[in-house]
Amino acid sequence: MNKPITLGKSMDIIFIISSIIFNILVSILYIATKFGNMEFVQVIGISILFLIIPFTLTLIGYIKEKEEKKIIISLVVILFYFFLEILLDYILIIPFRDILALHIPYIIVFYAADFSMIGVTFDKNKKMGFVVLVTFFILLGCLIYRFVG
Repeated sequence: MNKPITLGKSMDIIFIISSIIFNILVSILYIATKFGNMEFVQVIGISILFLIIPFTLTLIGYIKEKEEKKIIISLVVILFYFFLEILLDYILIIPFRDILALHIPYIIVFYAADFSMIGVTFDKNKKMGFVVLVTFFILLGCLIYRFVG
């Protein structure tokens, strides 16, 4: 007999799929940047930002389910990254990646968000945690490829 999918389980699925999509899209973004396809970079960048919707929905769902504080805090970190990205790239429109004093904190927030995705996924489903971890390593490989050669 199949168990019904609860709100918590559906939030887990949305969170895990969104984390995988995030890592894959960021990987594609790095490759597109290497090849100088800035129109594609913009499309991918905006696509990444649309992930704020499922991550916000999972935060709301987890709050309703009275999820552990560490999960809620992880979601807040992830959403903080998205709001920082929107603020710097689309509202202030400043070349923050060229300003070391802004770029380093941005990188720290980015990796805190990605590690939060990995940690929450492992907490929810160990097998899928490894999938998200693999997509993170792909992201790192694409980042290295972007700067090599």
